[in-house]
Amino acid sequence: MKYRVIHRTTFKYRHPVTIGKHVACLRPRTLPRQQVVESQLCVQPVPATMTERTDYFGNLLYFFTVQEPHRELVVETRSEVNVESKQPSSLLESLPWEQAVEQVQMDQSPAGLDAFQFRFESPRIKPRPEFADYASQSFTPGRPMREALLDLTARIYGDFKFDSKVTNVRTTPEEVFRKKRGVCQDFAHFEIACLRALNISARYVSGYLRTYPPVGQPKLVGADASHAWLSAYCPGVGWMDVDPTNNLEPSDEHVTIGWGREYGDVSPLYGVIQGGGAHTLRVSVDLEALGA
Repeated sequence: MKYRVIHRTTFKYRHPVTIGKHVACLRPRTLPRQQVVESQLCVQPVPATMTERTDYFGNLLYFFTVQEPHRELVVETRSEVNVESKQPSSLLESLPWEQAVEQVQMDQSPAGLDAFQFRFESPRIKPRPEFADYASQSFTPGRPMREALLDLTARIYGDFKFDSKVTNVRTTPEEVFRKKRGVCQDFAHFEIACLRALNISARYVSGYLRTYPPVGQPKLVGADASHAWLSAYCPGVGWMDVDPTNNLEPSDEHVTIGWGREYGDVSPLYGVIQGGGAHTLRVSVDLEALGA
């Protein structure tokens, strides 16, 4: 499936910003099942400098500096991406999860070493005994890794309620677990915390999800949003993506921007400004399917 993605972020400041230094993680990644046809970043006011760099995790970042006084900053990316569907596979194709954990620990290959680093805590995600207890209901002795992963994903989908008013970017998995409410970022963080509590390598994935308007209603411009899910690693299979917000395995309706240990590694836009005072933020995303 081919998609056109327009992601527009607008900051409006009460007072002029005299200088702003920003980092954007907004360009989709090129992957075996995802090809980027084109992608461009436009910023207003026009930056004095802009450079590109690939970060530690392989994500493309834009670094730019706006040096003229401004009360509004608009950052927009326009991308065209081809995403191929994933072939269905058997629940039994993966190792028992305990063997997967042991093999990752012993694997000295580049893939194994890359996966091993995602077993540890990160600033927003700290494995806890209560997370291990919750995950253990799915990861029973000898159960195939993929089967257990899908079961955990389904349980989170059933036990937690989507609610955009109770959390923010600083909400911890502990709080999400207590409230049983949150958004896609929260559910991804929580499932990662559960997996890491069992020494399973898991990473946070940022991107977009194709959405559909209610029956009989047109799709609203700018009504889409960024999305988050996660991947868990199993030797012999590789990274297995799951989306706990929707209880499914991402295929050709998910567009991947990047991944890291958690949200902070792939925040769409962040930076430092001088001046500005109070500000408002507006984000609009359009994910348009262009056909197969």
